[in-house]
Amino acid sequence: MLDMRLDHLSFAAGPDGLASTAERIGGLLGREFTDGGVHPRFGTRNMILPLADDTYLEIVEALDHPASDKAPFGQAVKARSELGGGWLGWVVAVKDMSVVEARLGRAAVAGNRHRPDGVELTWKQIGVNGLIADPQLPFFVEWTCPASEHPSAGADPAYSLAQLDIAGDPQRVSEWLGEPVEAPLEDVKLEWVAPNGTPGLQAAVFQTPSGLVRI
Repeated sequence: MLDMRLDHLSFAAGPDGLASTAERIGGLLGREFTDGGVHPRFGTRNMILPLADDTYLEIVEALDHPASDKAPFGQAVKARSELGGGWLGWVVAVKDMSVVEARLGRAAVAGNRHRPDGVELTWKQIGVNGLIADPQLPFFVEWTCPASEHPSAGADPAYSLAQLDIAGDPQRVSEWLGEPVEAPLEDVKLEWVAPNGTPGLQAAVFQTPSGLVRI
């Protein structure tokens, strides 16, 4: 069995930009996002909200930079934002990326970003082209920086992910994961909804001190 878990959710900024989108969603959740920094290889930047269970929520936007036109992740973010913003997808963390590389038949790419405090976060990722082709599919990350620097560090345990609504086919997603789709989502309620248009992540429900919030 491949050791995997839900790592984070990505939400593409709308036409009002990264800060305004983060402020709007943070207002719904009752908690402020923090500046995550720039992804120089992908031409994107993000803001972060740590969650319980080693997960987090990111708001991400594409920069006016050549990398955002060349890198698949930058392309995916830009395309979603140009449609008005919204859920980009979900991301699964694995402990051994070589297993995923062997199954998909290609190599992962390196990612990094510098937080405002100067700390550099590093990881490997693969599968963004799969997400672009079929938005119900997650992509995979393997963090190569210390666990203490994971973006979920310092999370308020009162904030957690309770449910995901995904439009799509659980069999297709399970084949992509190489495991039953429940494997990385064992602590999260999963609702499959019939695609009404494009498949993909439709909504997420968060547990907050004020109760459940659906976005």
